[in-house]
Amino acid sequence: MERGPDVLIIGQPTRGVDVGAIEFIHKRIIEMRDQGKAVLLVSVELDEIRALSDRIIVMFAGRVVGERGPDATEGELGLLMAGVEGAKEAAE
Repeated sequence: MERGPDVLIIGQPTRGVDVGAIEFIHKRIIEMRDQGKAVLLVSVELDEIRALSDRIIVMFAGRVVGERGPDATEGELGLLMAGVEGAKEAAE
């Protein structure tokens, strides 16, 4: 991050770190995004994904099953993660 890349691919950025470090990492990711950098975040933490993302792409069995915004519900995202297409309708 210190080198100022144009594209940042991050996998599980807060796994195993303390609360203070999580806050620091999240702030740095947001700073990079605000500078116009492309950030690809891969995480199993739904709260983290929803808090840091402009778009959420969900894959199941190697293919994209849905794209949602950060306002997507946990139920909707959970159904997509289980491979249920049309999850918005199923979650309601």
